Order: sequence, then C-alpha cells, then structure tokens
Amino acid sequence: MKTITERHQLILQELKKTGIVNILELSDLMQVSGVTIRKDLKILEDKGLLYRTHGGGSLHNPYAIERPINEKQFINAEEKQRIGKAAAELILQNDSIMIGSGTTVFELARSLYPAKQITVITPALKVALELSNRPNVEVLQLGGLIRQNSSSVAGFYAEYILANISCGILFIGVDGIDPDFGLSISNLTEAGLNQKMISTAQSVVVLADHTKFGKRGIAKICELDQVHYIVTDQETSSDIVKSLEERGIKVIIA
Repeated sequence: MKTITERHQLILQELKKTGIVNILELSDLMQVSGVTIRKDLKILEDKGLLYRTHGGGSLHNPYAIERPINEKQFINAEEKQRIGKAAAELILQNDSIMIGSGTTVFELARSLYPAKQITVITPALKVALELSNRPNVEVLQLGGLIRQNSSSVAGFYAEYILANISCGILFIGVDGIDPDFGLSISNLTEAGLNQKMISTAQSVVVLADHTKFGKRGIAKICELDQVHYIVTDQETSSDIVKSLEERGIKVIIA
C-alpha cells in the first residue's frame, strides 16, 4: 500500500506524461479506491498543482474565461478564417440563417457572398455591420442592450423577437465543448439568448477551433445531441472527431 506522499508523486508523474490523469486508471494503478484518488486530486488542486476535471485531473484549466472580442479575434486567426469559409458552404438553398456572436462566426459573415437573396438574423453588431451593404443579404438585427465584451445584444427584447420567427440554420460559436457538460459559453447574460436561438433553428452548426474541446464555460447552452454539425480545424484530435461522429454529429475539418 502506497503512502499519501507516494500516491501524490505518482499522480504528478503521470500528469507530466500526458497532461491529464483518469481516476479509474489511477485507482487500478495504485490499488486504492476511487474515493481515495478523488481526495488526493483535491489536495493537489488546493496546492495549485493540477485542475480537477470530470473523472480525473489536468495540468490545464478546463474552464473557459471570457475575453473581449477585440482580443479574441487575434487568437487562432487563420484557423477561424478557414472554419468560417467551410461553414459558409453549408448554407446552400436556405433562405434564412442565423449567425451568433463571436470571432469565429464573424469569419463566416466575412465569407458570405450568396448568389440568391437570403435573410441573416443576428444579435452581433459586427456581423450586422459587415453584411448591411452586402448584395443579396437582408439583415435582421436583434434588439437589446449591447454588451461591450462581445459587441452583441442579449436579454428580453432579442428573445421576444426570436419567439416569433424561424430560420433554417444557426451558426453559433461557443467557449467550451465537453462530452458530459455539452456546449457552454463564458457569460451568463448571453446564455438565455443562445438557448432561444438553438430552439428557433432547424439545424445547429457549431464553429469551434481545437482549443474549445474539453473546456467548459460557466453557462451551459445545450446538449451535444442538439448539434447537427461541428466545423473545426485540423488540430482537433482524431479521437475527439470519432467520438463526436459516434454521437451522430457531422464533423467538418477546415
């Protein structure tokens, strides 16, 4: 039987190898109960040596933080551009689409040059401005108070408009995609609007680069089984892609 010090040393050694540890695997490795491993992980987290996650621990913080949109636009910019262009190909013959807020879905707006007339519904001020003079695009800007961090509206007025309309496809960005927690964002104020947009659309397309997988924002907006497509970049692991496809989600690698 290993001492608590020996267990902690072994946990940290395993953590350095892959960046993550699993409670069941550690339990088998050290021949102790899962309860004991959970207590060990809590002690190590309290010391600032790891982050506890669902079913284990990680060297990296699994929780997404909210960043201003002007800061986020420079993070993985090339990947976001490719994702936006790939997502635009899904529009096809739809005459109404919805584009959420965020820097990745904004790249979709920049790539949008439809041959036929379409209506774009959006809470995002940057999306509306980008498309306001675009040929064959009619913009329905949702109303409400504009949040400075996201340059997007949220609240009752926007949700009221959504209650009376429908659209073919919703293109949405998220801060976290977790197999157990689902899709999440890092701001509670916008969660209700995102949930309403998801219920309004016939198809839901999530645009997310590889950094969003395994993360959780503070506000859950839907389960994974409510998503039809995820458009991501080439850095997303094949294991993640396979697990998503097994759940019936079509994954597009940009």
